[in-house]
Amino acid sequence: MLALQAGGEGMQGIELSRGFYTDIVRPWLRDVAPDLRYSASLTTYGSELLGFDDETSRDHNWGPRVHIIVTRAQFDALARQLVDEFSKIAPASYRGEPMGWRNRPHPPANGVEAAGALEHGLEFHTLEALLGGHFAIRSAEGLDPLQWLGFAEQKLLAFTSAPVFHDDDGRLRHAQDRLVYYPDDVWLYKIACQWRRIAEEQAFVGRAGQVGDDLGSRVIAARLARDVMRMGFLLERRYAPYSKWFGSGFARLPIAASLSPHLQRALLSSEWTERQDALAAAYLELARHQNAIGVARFEPIVGPYHERPFTTINADAAVAAAHAAISDAAIKRLPIVGALDQVSDLTPLLQDARLSQRMMRQLHE
Repeated sequence: MLALQAGGEGMQGIELSRGFYTDIVRPWLRDVAPDLRYSASLTTYGSELLGFDDETSRDHNWGPRVHIIVTRAQFDALARQLVDEFSKIAPASYRGEPMGWRNRPHPPANGVEAAGALEHGLEFHTLEALLGGHFAIRSAEGLDPLQWLGFAEQKLLAFTSAPVFHDDDGRLRHAQDRLVYYPDDVWLYKIACQWRRIAEEQAFVGRAGQVGDDLGSRVIAARLARDVMRMGFLLERRYAPYSKWFGSGFARLPIAASLSPHLQRALLSSEWTERQDALAAAYLELARHQNAIGVARFEPIVGPYHERPFTTINADAAVAAAHAAISDAAIKRLPIVGALDQVSDLTPLLQDARLSQRMMRQLHE
């Protein structure tokens, strides 16, 4: 039995897993497989990848764990044997945290290129299998625009945020670097589509309020607030996390300081006129930031919606400016509909990478 460590109270998951690798897994691998070249990381899912884990996070899918990434040949020759051997000597706890999977909602993925055991936190994977599970690809090289549009942002964020404890051949870090953010033309396309979303509904906050549908006005305002926040992530070139941490992630963006007061006012106001004006002020902040970073500049104009008394921004001009800035002819020919996260927030769709890719191709081809 390997030696136990103390001091896990208050520790976040990445620090705990890094220590688990450094203190337990690395010296053990050095003894039992001294010639093994590998990467060590935490590459799947969990609040700890974003630094948002707390005491509540500890009730499931949390604890000391590490993923060892090897080639297919190494996996076939050693992975399952090493998982079995580690089961015999793994400690019952590490730094006060029990080993194994709490409540086990997502047990280790055992398959052709993945191997792990429920009783401890050590798993073996190939990089190709990890990319396949996250994105339905085998390599991060040579990706086409539709593949990019079919990637869920929350998965891109998780993969590129994964801590790397060890990386013998640099393949893991290279894959992270390739996926760290969208290519420029894909990014511009998403900006155009995000402005299109705002354009479609911005007048409805006032129209619903005008006919006495305050609840409907509030619902539309909340949808538009989320669209503004997503545009904030885009303009800061950051991937957005899934809904649980969407607001927490947004609060970390530099642009949040200027947008948040307007969004708070829009969501808390009891008057539809104030609600729509607050959102319009947020749109204007987005436009100013977009112009300040020198991307798809346009002249923002806030005013009534045609002859109707609903405050809006000239979002169609923003759409046109972003679309005009796209250089790639194939992307420019795409309908201004959107990427995966812009057309659906359905969890099963975002989680199933193959379904995500299939839907994007059907939508755009």
